[in-house]
Amino acid sequence: MGSKKILVVGSLHYDIMVDAHHRPEKGETVIGRGCSYKFGGKGGNQAIAAAKAGADVTFLGAVGADDNGKFLLTTLQTAGVDTKHVEIIHSIASGMSVAITDADGDYGAVVVSGANTKINTDRLSDDTVWSDVGMLILQNEVPEAVNLSAAQEARRRHVTVCLNAAPAKTLSADFQRCIDVLVVNSVEARDMSGVAVNSLHSAGEAVLALKARFPVVIVTAGEYGVAFSDRANSYDSLSAERVKLVSTHGAGDCFMGTFCRAFNEGRLLNEAIEAANHAAAIHVSQPKTDRD
Repeated sequence: MGSKKILVVGSLHYDIMVDAHHRPEKGETVIGRGCSYKFGGKGGNQAIAAAKAGADVTFLGAVGADDNGKFLLTTLQTAGVDTKHVEIIHSIASGMSVAITDADGDYGAVVVSGANTKINTDRLSDDTVWSDVGMLILQNEVPEAVNLSAAQEARRRHVTVCLNAAPAKTLSADFQRCIDVLVVNSVEARDMSGVAVNSLHSAGEAVLALKARFPVVIVTAGEYGVAFSDRANSYDSLSAERVKLVSTHGAGDCFMGTFCRAFNEGRLLNEAIEAANHAAAIHVSQPKTDRD
């Protein structure tokens, strides 16, 4: 591969995925229609998406010394992701989550971080971690102290820092200054910008609000498409491809991994977003069992 490697520092979760007619309201018990067990965690999913898109990917994270941890490592390795910097921790279980997908294909999830809270930041100063790395991918499923250490090390080494701010949370000024590319969905964009995103136009308004804080901003707006900008006072947008929706679960991770691979290899911003938009459309139209 001609392009530089991608380093992902982030979360690994063993996902329990439940199908139900609707998601439960407060105090409600819903009878599910089925369940499956999957590899997950935004970090892991984005690493695999980037690898599937053709990137050379290294992962730095942590799992527990349990069967779930073995499954997570094996899945990464099978996808071609380098796992030599994933630490096995004996004092805590691997991260896990429960996601509920409703009849419309939308979902909600609960995450238990587990070993993801124990990533050793001292390992980020190891030169071998950064060998031939051109881009760092981060998410908000690990402590900010981990993200900040990784981002500061990346800046010192002139590595592009791309943050998928999911879930949305307040970012410290020090961390914010390290971010080159911010990628958020409509909910995260609303929480970070104060702009309700319910169209491509409002997604663009959120982009402009966030552009004052980040050099490149991308807002994915689900069925509407994506708005983005790498310049002041204006934005571009791309409509979502028309497909039959099966499930939105993992769509953002697919978009992120595909975008980062394309952008890291030197594609223009709009070209990288077009590739990611297409990959996400294919992803949401496939049954979950066909996404491995």
